[in-house]
Amino acid sequence: MSRWAALPAELDPRVRQLVVRLRRLKDHSGLSLRQLAARTGYSQKSWERYLGGRSLPPREAVEALAGAVAEDPTRLLALHEVAAEAWRNGRREAPAGEPEREPLVAPGSLSVEVAGPVPPGRSLRVALVAGAVALVLALSTAVLVVVRLSGGDQAQPTSPLAATGGRSSPVVSASAPPSAPVYTCRLERVDGHWYAGLSRTRDAILAGGQAGPDVAEAQCLLRRAGISPGAVDGIFGPVTERAVRQVQRRAGLVVDGIIGPHTWKALRG
Repeated sequence: MSRWAALPAELDPRVRQLVVRLRRLKDHSGLSLRQLAARTGYSQKSWERYLGGRSLPPREAVEALAGAVAEDPTRLLALHEVAAEAWRNGRREAPAGEPEREPLVAPGSLSVEVAGPVPPGRSLRVALVAGAVALVLALSTAVLVVVRLSGGDQAQPTSPLAATGGRSSPVVSASAPPSAPVYTCRLERVDGHWYAGLSRTRDAILAGGQAGPDVAEAQCLLRRAGISPGAVDGIFGPVTERAVRQVQRRAGLVVDGIIGPHTWKALRG
């Protein structure tokens, strides 16, 4: 079984759920990344990015992986649809059907990405443009340094009193951080579903590292199910994740430690 590197902390939980599922399918198949590339038509470097959480795999790549490991693609494509929406709304948005891109590095460590194969002559033009931009940046930096060196000694105050014309300035103290919220479980059954009075969600995606009332709601429902998530503090930590895995195992769900619509259904009964 592969030893995967930790996924980026800022990765959206919905994208994380897709990547974790793809990793497990790849591991269970016994295929290496090179073999997976040969079976799917997507390069080994592409799969390294997809399974490392650095790039969202296209829908076609997810479907190709499902075919390579003899897996029904229906659930995977549903996960991909949710992940694609999260990816588009995030700061790392990239079109799901984007062609593979290879970096072209010009002098000055300025990288330019060119989509698809580069036709003859175009690579030279791209390199020239990148080089010109790098040169402009270098000249701008040099001018800024000269300006700072020539004018930096003219009006520097020698003390805090000089900066305020001899008057002492008041000391501003940093305000104390707000105290952590206190969550109380108020369990009630409404229309056949359990609620703890902290959140009404039934489809929020929660994963390790998240915090808030949705997490506290899940912790209350885990306690109701007889599984301890630790303190009901609204923080999705390792103890809460172990409790989620236990309830998923009990309900016959995919055991990934991520709370999604199916796990909410099991928690709310």
